Amino acid sequence: MTYRTRNIVIAVGLALVAMLITLFYVANYRRSVQSDQQTVKVFVAARDLPVGTPGATVVHTLRTISVPRHAVVPGAISSPDQIGSLVLAQPLYAGDEVTLRRFTTVRAEGIRGQLTGTMRAVQVAGDANQLLAGTLQAGDHVDLVANLHSDPSVQAPATKIVLRDLLVLQAPSGPTTAIAPGTQASAIVAVTDTQVERLFYVLKNADWTFELRPTLNAVDGADRTETPTTVLHEGSR
Repeated sequence: MTYRTRNIVIAVGLALVAMLITLFYVANYRRSVQSDQQTVKVFVAARDLPVGTPGATVVHTLRTISVPRHAVVPGAISSPDQIGSLVLAQPLYAGDEVTLRRFTTVRAEGIRGQLTGTMRAVQVAGDANQLLAGTLQAGDHVDLVANLHSDPSVQAPATKIVLRDLLVLQAPSGPTTAIAPGTQASAIVAVTDTQVERLFYVLKNADWTFELRPTLNAVDGADRTETPTTVLHEGSR
């Protein structure tokens, strides 16, 4: 093979390689464009939802729309099951694509993540005995026992369990021995927006204490009110 012939063969070979590379690039580009033009279904919010909304609630407000594949927001959910146990950490507005980035775990939300519907969190101040300091833990349930005067004109007090099964969201910090006599401690409990009125009345007008409920199979006894008459004449129960 002469020098000139060899150069011609090399040139033809390079031209073929360049042509193949160009064809490969064009084919890939065409597939990419076609893929981007395809539509996919995504989940969007049907209405505005505030921070703290449980994922289980968000699930019931979703609707699906079709968008080009290239328009899908990074992190978009592919199934409502992905957010069922989470809670909104950022506001979600009507028409927004639902992404995992807007959610966090209930534990990360702390007390806020445990409040839904009519539930409210109230901080209750009291002494170590009233709040079962050193025993009470977050997640426990308590009853509120109150001793108050049923009528200002009558000095005989009455004692009654006025609220039952309150969830403790935050227990008093530290053991009982760490709370000096006369020092106020505090606990945070969950109540409904109507129970809070009775709770506040008792805190301002009565002697009171929490009583710890069983962690399993708690049963409530008969509802009754104790007065000096019932204590002295009805005997022990």
